[in-house]
Amino acid sequence: MTFDSPDNPDDTAGQNVPEETPAAPQPPRPPEDELIGTRHGMFGVSGTGDTSGYGGLVKPVALPGGTPPPYGGWFDGFVGALRAALIHRIIAFDTVIEKIVVFRDELTLHVRREHLVAVASALRDESSLRFELCLGVNGVHYPDDEGRELHAVYHLMSITHSRRIRVEVSAPDADPRIPSLFSVYPTTDWHERETYDFFGIVFDGHPSLTRITMPDDWRGHPQRKDYPLGGIPVEYKGARIPPPDERRTYS
Repeated sequence: MTFDSPDNPDDTAGQNVPEETPAAPQPPRPPEDELIGTRHGMFGVSGTGDTSGYGGLVKPVALPGGTPPPYGGWFDGFVGALRAALIHRIIAFDTVIEKIVVFRDELTLHVRREHLVAVASALRDESSLRFELCLGVNGVHYPDDEGRELHAVYHLMSITHSRRIRVEVSAPDADPRIPSLFSVYPTTDWHERETYDFFGIVFDGHPSLTRITMPDDWRGHPQRKDYPLGGIPVEYKGARIPPPDERRTYS
């Protein structure tokens, strides 16, 4: 048995020295939050009878900011393929995509509304992308996101590659118009009608943009954050249901 010492340096000549293990790829950095406002109370409304008991709650309203590359996983290859597809269509990637957000292992493309149909067509038709199915569209209302108060979020799925992404588009309250994706994904027909009904987003090019849940003569859009929580008289087949603050109490 021998011991290493200053007089007996370790001689590794002729021995198999294991190679250094390559460093694991770094995960994508989480996006920095984009602060857009402060919410007071549970639902962020005032003057309409918030009965939640959380009227004194104060909470910042923040959205995930853009994620810098590399994105990790299959996201990098996907973004590269989308960039190549848009270049092939003579569309500048950076002028079409506002930002890319990777949050909780999900990728969202924020697309400028005037380019929505072109981007959706590329996502559907390119063989390296092939997002054949639109699972639906959701509306979101951020009253504090100045100039971008209304958002429409499309959920796309690639059956070929077994992947899912989101495409998000924004519009201001003053001009709540977004191009319809009916020509690319006909399944968005009823989903866009529902988003119009509840949020007031007008989908240009939709074949029949009418209310789908509320009566045709209903005023306002019930899922907007500035819609009153109560105190709205409701009529149903000639019967009038008074608002909560006018109803009879039996206690």
